[in-house]
Amino acid sequence: MQKLWAGRAGKELDQIADDFNSSIATDSRMFRQDIQGSLAHAAMLAAQGILSQADADAIAAGLGQIAEDLESGALKIDPAAEDIHMFIEQVLTQRIGDVGKRLHTARSRNDQVAVDLRMYLKSEVGHIQGLIRDLLGAIVHQAEKHVDTILPGYTHLQRAQPIRFAHHLLAYAMMFVRDLSRLDDALRRMSESPLGACALAGTTYPTDRAMTAAALGFDRPCRNSMDAVSDRDFCVEILSALSLIMMHLSRFSEEIILWSSWEFGFVELDDAYTTGSSIMPQKKNSDMAELVRGKTGRVYGHLMGTLTMLKGLPLAYNKDMQEDKDAIFDALDTVTMCLQVFTPMLATMRVKKERMYRAAQEGFINATDLADYLTRKGMPFRSAYQLVGSLVAECIRTGQVLETLPLSRYQSLSPLFEADLYEAIDLKTCVECRTSEGGTGKDSVLSQIQYIRTLCPDAAPADEEGE
Repeated sequence: MQKLWAGRAGKELDQIADDFNSSIATDSRMFRQDIQGSLAHAAMLAAQGILSQADADAIAAGLGQIAEDLESGALKIDPAAEDIHMFIEQVLTQRIGDVGKRLHTARSRNDQVAVDLRMYLKSEVGHIQGLIRDLLGAIVHQAEKHVDTILPGYTHLQRAQPIRFAHHLLAYAMMFVRDLSRLDDALRRMSESPLGACALAGTTYPTDRAMTAAALGFDRPCRNSMDAVSDRDFCVEILSALSLIMMHLSRFSEEIILWSSWEFGFVELDDAYTTGSSIMPQKKNSDMAELVRGKTGRVYGHLMGTLTMLKGLPLAYNKDMQEDKDAIFDALDTVTMCLQVFTPMLATMRVKKERMYRAAQEGFINATDLADYLTRKGMPFRSAYQLVGSLVAECIRTGQVLETLPLSRYQSLSPLFEADLYEAIDLKTCVECRTSEGGTGKDSVLSQIQYIRTLCPDAAPADEEGE
């Protein structure tokens, strides 16, 4: 194909340089958006009298047929084309003649690719938001089944205090809710259309940028033509949001990997989301969770690569910016794949309630509740803290736990201890007494579940699950 920019150059581009310059392998996925943008542009040109209505109609018909042929496979994208924009324009011109050459009036590839990319990302971000809501549905489904399942809560990966498993799961739900919000913010800021900014300075034609912006679903045109073609903040914002999604998935994956180990034994993943060993027949590896954890670095790399690519660019458009699409497209694909495998993995995960409860009984994680018991009876908390700490040390030396230490021993240390202390340090009491908003008390957890359900009302209701 002849280059659309041919005329200035004295000879053809070197083949290696041509391949290096080409972006068709990456940007061909934006063919729908390119055609949609061209249809809106042609309609505006006709409305403004820049193009005859007959020419606009011929262009629209030609673009419509190209879209159908690309969707059906009747038309194959030429890998020798420089980019998707040139490919579609050249096919259009081949099919409808010189009228096709009028389409690029009052437009540059600089604003064309910018509007294509924004439209494509709007669609893909919406898809990812749907996948996050699916994940929230799986989380709330598991949480509803495990409101009364108790396990140790950890700090520093050391057993700290007893919590409900639902409470632990809902902490991740809140992370993904923030991810939805961040994506909404990014979508709002990128809802400005660069179409009509042309190469950098606008155009001498009497175009109506508000018309094309509205036709393509944008809130308004970009206010500065140089910024319109050189802005890739929206790519950075989306990559940042995707990196945070991956960070949350990675943290969740790490816990699932730990929980499914023999040392914890809190959960068992469905065989559909694990693999075995080629040499050790007993192995059941949580490879899907490990891959999610590993792919997080890949998305981080795209964020840092894009920031680095942009940091030294003078205004306005530079060819460096062609690198944005490889990065953002691969990040979108990676996050999509991770969400698609993580959600059913979580939904089918079997929780070992008794193992969790036994672990909660063993780590003196009711020690704070015993200190609170003394504090409620008038002892200063710091004094109570020290007394209970000495009791924990004694239990460790003697092989006991706080629940088995005799009342006489307690009362030898303080007359504030009474028989009701055993109820106060019972694990079920410990979780139920944490009634502060956002805590692990039952009413608080049920309130959190209801909040998440408002965001994913289509999530399946919880069913009963045995050990």
